[in-house]
Amino acid sequence: METDSYAVNNGGAIAGDYVDAKGVQHGMILAGTKLTTVNKPGCQTTGGVAGSIAFFGINTKGAVVGWCISSKTGLDISFKYANGKFTAINFPKSTGTQATGINDNGDVVGLYLDSTSTQHGFVKKAGGAYRKIDVKGDTNAAAWGINNAGQITVYANNSSGGFDSFLKTGTTFKKISDPKADIGTVVHTPNNKGDITGTYYTNSGAETHGFLLHAGKYFDVNDPKGKTLSRSDGLNDKLEMVGRYTPSTGGNFGFKVITK
Repeated sequence: METDSYAVNNGGAIAGDYVDAKGVQHGMILAGTKLTTVNKPGCQTTGGVAGSIAFFGINTKGAVVGWCISSKTGLDISFKYANGKFTAINFPKSTGTQATGINDNGDVVGLYLDSTSTQHGFVKKAGGAYRKIDVKGDTNAAAWGINNAGQITVYANNSSGGFDSFLKTGTTFKKISDPKADIGTVVHTPNNKGDITGTYYTNSGAETHGFLLHAGKYFDVNDPKGKTLSRSDGLNDKLEMVGRYTPSTGGNFGFKVITK
């Protein structure tokens, strides 16, 4: 009924989720024609809702990260899935965590809600502590992706109600803004060669368009079946991209783009 393609690694494996004919959502790892379906005990599974299990990041080793809403507590719970095993990823004392990116070193990024339900981005280095990420002057920060050099894509809400996006390198935030956007740009994945993919908004937010930032230039990434409702989410070092589009009939469908 629906497929969401969120990430692609250098081997071409895609991570995301799909909703089956019964309306049940499953985690998805698609390597060529081999589909691995993943379900996690304790996650919501019915209705194909956003709280059901989904994977948002995948590294070269095939480890994925994602999140779901707990069927017991109703909170967002995050995890890494590798070699058939789940490892919890939860920001300390948070009231919900969403993991969305992982690099080949095992570093993980995402967002969490603190005790006052205020949203922040985070990074957790492999074997290290969790660290909060905020954007000065903005609210609701979220970290989406991280490359092997530790550069992190971050977006947040500005005072106008739109989105600001950045590439965080160390303590430096470099603005990422598609010139065609009217209420903002949301960055997604940075690869290891300086390229970034994401989504920008037009028509006061009614339309979404995927983009690729390559060699300092912005290129549109829109599925022909959803020219005004496309998103470009995942990116690898070969400039292969995955994303989602919404046709006029509704629902989300995944796509993959091979750039030559």
